[in-house]
Amino acid sequence: MNALDYSVMALYAVMIVCITLWAMRRIGSTKDFFAAGGKMPWWLSGVSHHMSGYSAAVFVAYAAVAYNVGITIYFWWAFPISIAVLLGAAIFAPRWARLRIHMNIESPMEYLATRYNVPTQQVLAWSGVLLKVFDVGAKWAAIAIIINVFTGFDPLMGILISGGLSLFYSVMGGLWADACNDFGQFVVQFVAAIVMVGAVALHLGGVDNLLTIWDRLPSSHTTIVQEPYSLGFILAYFVIYTLSYNGGTWNLAQRFIASPGGKEARKAALLSASLYLIWPLVLFYPMWAAPLLYPDLADPSRSYSLMAMELLPNGLIGLVLVAMFTHTLSMTSSDANAITAVVTRDILPVLLPKRFSHSTPSLLAARITTTLFILLTLVIAINAGHFGGVLSLLIVWFGGLVGPISIPMLLGLLPWFRKVAVRLPSPPGRLGLPYSLS
Repeated sequence: MNALDYSVMALYAVMIVCITLWAMRRIGSTKDFFAAGGKMPWWLSGVSHHMSGYSAAVFVAYAAVAYNVGITIYFWWAFPISIAVLLGAAIFAPRWARLRIHMNIESPMEYLATRYNVPTQQVLAWSGVLLKVFDVGAKWAAIAIIINVFTGFDPLMGILISGGLSLFYSVMGGLWADACNDFGQFVVQFVAAIVMVGAVALHLGGVDNLLTIWDRLPSSHTTIVQEPYSLGFILAYFVIYTLSYNGGTWNLAQRFIASPGGKEARKAALLSASLYLIWPLVLFYPMWAAPLLYPDLADPSRSYSLMAMELLPNGLIGLVLVAMFTHTLSMTSSDANAITAVVTRDILPVLLPKRFSHSTPSLLAARITTTLFILLTLVIAINAGHFGGVLSLLIVWFGGLVGPISIPMLLGLLPWFRKVAVRLPSPPGRLGLPYSLS
């Protein structure tokens, strides 16, 4: 990288600052900070939902899977998410917006105190915070690897740079800054991904050769189901994706909560599902072609970064780095906002009722909580090796914890489970919602 690449990165940082300053003017209460005042347009909510659903780990851990085994990564990751969100557009997304309208919620956990009881809400809230600490830590570790390949910066420096930028706009701009930056990041990523596909095609000898890479790759690279990604593994993760992407992952529920109504939330989910169906094919294609350009690569997780460094001219290298960098910022900042909403609206009023009021939550407390959460995830990222590395954090910790948290949270929204309760001590009259979400 040279000065031109760093200039591209500096322009991106300026864009984030400008968007955050604009968003700050729209933040007058925690409702604006956590739920964009319920005024987020469906197209912005849909793009933000898509961008907040994956991070730079796609260009690191998933790039290694694409390099080693081919198209199974699409059918293990992107395609099941698309189907899961499509189902959620009909079942879950509209109900989140209606919860905000009827119950004035700002956090995905708030309604659980009414649906079940306060102890249940607290167990799920604390468990979810633990889950996201590890999940977001994995994202910081992934972006540090990418920054190291591009710039030579120590991974610790990469973690601190990305964490510091996310800290700024998450704390100051709330959900409006998250969503608007997500849209800008999608535009950057769109351009960068198209450039990468063109560069790979050029170095393979033209677009025709790009379309015939499968003839030169091992036959196993066109096998949809193969070990260790068995059919059982794919089906299990489809269930996890259905729970996670429809609201079990709190930052994704917030995109629907921020919609003006159920109709807009449904349209946002349909847009996100369409992006998951089509866009990953563009992102993964250079990764699938990487074994032809770099056979026997010692560390396949660096394949995408190496292609950008060696195949692109200066300026475009910085653009691709920004595109990968933005995915982590998108996901981690939205996670920070969601965790803050849960802590501020659900945990602190129960833990310290005399200091924190549920009816009038403090915007200052929200910003302090955001700061502390991001700092804790940075500590996890610095010590990612002790938890099995990036892929282990993503698959083992996330997959193992998201299900138990999401099942009562999402199924509690549905009329089919209206008479099902969580058996913890509770005051009488807590079972069921006071209105229909249908």
